[in-house]
Amino acid sequence: MLNRPFFALRGCWLAGVLASSALMASDQAVAQAAQSVQAQQTQAALQEQIDAADEQTRSQLEELRRLERESQQLTIDNASLAGRLASEAERQQRLATALDTLEETRAALPVIEQNMSEQLSQWIESDLPFLRDERLARAERQQDEQGADTIERIGGLLEAWRVELNYGREIDSWRGRLQQDGREREVDFLRIGRIGFYYLTPDGREGGVWNAEDAAWQALDDSYLREVRNGLRMAEDQRAPDLLTLPLSISASEPRGEQP
Repeated sequence: MLNRPFFALRGCWLAGVLASSALMASDQAVAQAAQSVQAQQTQAALQEQIDAADEQTRSQLEELRRLERESQQLTIDNASLAGRLASEAERQQRLATALDTLEETRAALPVIEQNMSEQLSQWIESDLPFLRDERLARAERQQDEQGADTIERIGGLLEAWRVELNYGREIDSWRGRLQQDGREREVDFLRIGRIGFYYLTPDGREGGVWNAEDAAWQALDDSYLREVRNGLRMAEDQRAPDLLTLPLSISASEPRGEQP
């Protein structure tokens, strides 16, 4: 009977120890749970940082690639621009040279115009005397052109030279007045280029060829008169082109000067 309280006390003590152990175990579990939650939160926060770092890194990489592309494009554009600038600089240099030459040419234009006019008049004076007044008037008209600048007058002189050049390529006829031996009469003229100049009276009985060496008309016999008549018909498209047997106004050895 004396041992019962002791066992009872021991039992109470054991129960207290067990209760204390249970409480300690519970606190440890709570602590571990808290640590686990904290570890999870820390891991989550770390993962967020890693994700954020990855996103930033990707953004930086994309930005770097964009900058590289822009840099390459700028390099290409600069190369192209450099080529265009070089071409433009060359064009400007050519333009400057042309302007300098133009100024020199403009300064020389009056002299060029005077020489062209004088040469044209001298050529007409030394050529066969067909339509001489008309041709000289054409040359002089360019000099007397009112309100025209030098370039326009030179253009007119060039056109007059072209007309003179065409005279040497064609056969032509017209009716005009002929002064000979102190009298004037109406005749038909025939011109074959610049090598033959003839006339024939309307009745066909008289005719002549211009002799450039003597600067005078030379009478033609009947056989040549028929040839002149045939030439007039060919010039007027009344006869098919054919070979004409006529004396020439110039000789092959005669110096005629430069043609226009």
